Amino acid sequence: MTELVLASQSPARLATLRSAGVEPVVIVSGVDESQLDGLPPAELALQLAELKCAAVVARDGVPAGALVLGCDSVLELDGAALGKPDDAADAEQRWRAMRGRSGVLRTGHCLHDTATGQVAAATASTTVHFADVSDEEIAAYVATGEPLYVAGAFTVDGLGGAFVTGIEGDHHNVVGVSLPLLRELVAELGHSWTELWAPRPH
Repeated sequence: MTELVLASQSPARLATLRSAGVEPVVIVSGVDESQLDGLPPAELALQLAELKCAAVVARDGVPAGALVLGCDSVLELDGAALGKPDDAADAEQRWRAMRGRSGVLRTGHCLHDTATGQVAAATASTTVHFADVSDEEIAAYVATGEPLYVAGAFTVDGLGGAFVTGIEGDHHNVVGVSLPLLRELVAELGHSWTELWAPRPH
């Protein structure tokens, strides 16, 4: 079994990996996401993922021979990259701009093999269609606090799920980690996806 280190504090990413049979070690990167600016959304997501991955690889306590995964998601709307909203007012404003429309959720993935030093990285993109929600629904959703902690100010696996009418592409990518893309990156580094599966109790 190959160990995976998740360089993210996202509970959604952790839950997605666990449901896919992987039990990662979580080491939060602590990277300041505001240090990169002015990049196209897909490039921004990838560079932030690379920064998070590199920050954790440089730490003590990473298991020997582990694969370290850094991820970062942004929602592309009208060419702009929307990460986590600044505050409740920002989240409400974004939802008024998003409702009844579609955006592209871009998640950068960077995987570092600590045994060889090799790195594989790519961005997954998924189109998300938003419901034409009312001002009252937006206010109630923002008041729950959920959209304040996630890229694009929405979730598909939580309270925001009712406000997403459709998804084109990998659903897991919208949650925060594209499992099919991650499988490809694992293979690129010479490993097999099934090596990452935790032993299952019979």
